[in-house]
Amino acid sequence: MIRAEGVGVEIDGARILSGVSAELDQPRIAVIGANGSGKSTFARTLNGLVAPTEGRVEVRGIDPAREPKRARSAVGFLFSNPDAQILMPTPREDLALSLRAAGVPKGQVPVLMTEALARFGLADRGDQPAHSLSGGQKQLLALAAVLIREPRVVIADEPTTLLDLGNARRMARLLLGEEDGPIAEQTVIVTHDLDLARRCDVALHFADGNLVAQGDPGEVIAHYVREFA
Repeated sequence: MIRAEGVGVEIDGARILSGVSAELDQPRIAVIGANGSGKSTFARTLNGLVAPTEGRVEVRGIDPAREPKRARSAVGFLFSNPDAQILMPTPREDLALSLRAAGVPKGQVPVLMTEALARFGLADRGDQPAHSLSGGQKQLLALAAVLIREPRVVIADEPTTLLDLGNARRMARLLLGEEDGPIAEQTVIVTHDLDLARRCDVALHFADGNLVAQGDPGEVIAHYVREFA
């Protein structure tokens, strides 16, 4: 269960979110809205990247604002730009860093790295400079580094924005569990891709820092589209 109770966020005197309340137990959750609507800020409250100035967030029994370390173990976060997430020179080293951070025994690291590289089509790229990977390969590496820690919840913030059509479709299938099965107990996808949002189990629509609609994705998307009619 993901629960938000009266969540408000103010940053440098600017009101970003106001009175957001929701209870979400669906496996695949879409978050939609225009740029500046507050949807990404809401997503960041779910793993402690942003702390509410009002109200409370709970994710799988964890309060991310009070227990950020525990939250980041349970909640994996995928950024839209993988360059912000890839920290090591090669894919193999980047995955090893994630495994060490998760406390995986040293002897298991090589096997898990090899499995992850193969799963995401990077088996022959493990020792290649990460900066030389294509955009799609970088995003797959970033996702692999998140999933290798086996989080209970995955949050993806506009994960297909920088990808070409083929890579965007594969990323969508992975996040929705249509390729290898569910990647986590719950997956939250912040997206402008309405086709991707429509394939989720529930959708949230943010506008001007408020949660203005939630429910069946088709109905919520129609509500969103009416903003621009």
